[in-house]
Amino acid sequence: MSEEERRRRNRERARQKARRKKKQKRALLLALFLLLIIAVVGVFAYLTSYIGAVNKGNRALGRNDYTTAEDSFRNALAKDDTRPEAYTGLSKVYQAQDNADKAERLFTSALKKQGENIELYRACIKFYIRSDQKEKIPELLDEADSSISDALPEYIVKTPKFSLDDGEDYDDVQQLKLTAASGCKIYYTKNKKKPTTGSRKYTGPIQIEEGDTTIYAIAVNKAGIPSLPVRKSYTVELPIEDAPAVSPSTGQYSSAQEIEIKVPDGYTAYYTTDKSEPTTSSTKYTGPVEMPEGETIFKAVLVNAKGRVSGITTRNYVLN
Repeated sequence: MSEEERRRRNRERARQKARRKKKQKRALLLALFLLLIIAVVGVFAYLTSYIGAVNKGNRALGRNDYTTAEDSFRNALAKDDTRPEAYTGLSKVYQAQDNADKAERLFTSALKKQGENIELYRACIKFYIRSDQKEKIPELLDEADSSISDALPEYIVKTPKFSLDDGEDYDDVQQLKLTAASGCKIYYTKNKKKPTTGSRKYTGPIQIEEGDTTIYAIAVNKAGIPSLPVRKSYTVELPIEDAPAVSPSTGQYSSAQEIEIKVPDGYTAYYTTDKSEPTTSSTKYTGPVEMPEGETIFKAVLVNAKGRVSGITTRNYVLN
């Protein structure tokens, strides 16, 4: 091979090599361009996605830009109204604006349409905890389908147990004991109002006095979540004294006499001397009564602290 031919071949190989490098460079540039397009499309897709909208809302919420935050969370809900993150973010916006009622309506309205959405229930419960409305948790779960409460056992608190059955009449003062699950505290009321953690704390047996008594009680776990309230009513009717003992006996007397009524502890006596039936509006007995001259119909009755009335004792006196 001549020198000229060798140089020609070398030049040809150099040209081919240059063409290959040029093609590789174009391919690389095209690949980079395609990657850039994919990245731009990916970023756009992210920014316009549910998660992108939620994250944008959270960033705006973090800098107290509530208008942007609300718009972003609502945009997320428009894309997917079954996921909890946007509801949580939007509720935080309303809370930050001192509008907890609006935040609550956001959840309750959604739950009416999505009664089997466990994660949405969980988000609502966390809202109640965050807004210090834990007393609404048992009501929320009580109204939900059993599948919801079964899936959220950590928020279920068993109601306290009562040692006495209601619906029965008792003839003596009773001691009512309340018990709850381990680690729970019990709070109760005796005024027919629903108890809260600000009500009287149960520390020992409750004395059920004479009359009608209604006990309302809740159990509260270590997380501060209460049970549903339990209400039981009791009636204690202590045996009433018989008609009071009155002396002297019925009869005719020729000398001055004093009429006495035996009044047991816990009772007040009332009497009349005009044949009328004695009531609490009649004359109150405070000590011996001088027998009037002539014929007198003396009637007496006992009344206990609860207003229960005994039988009436009648004496017919004639003082000459």
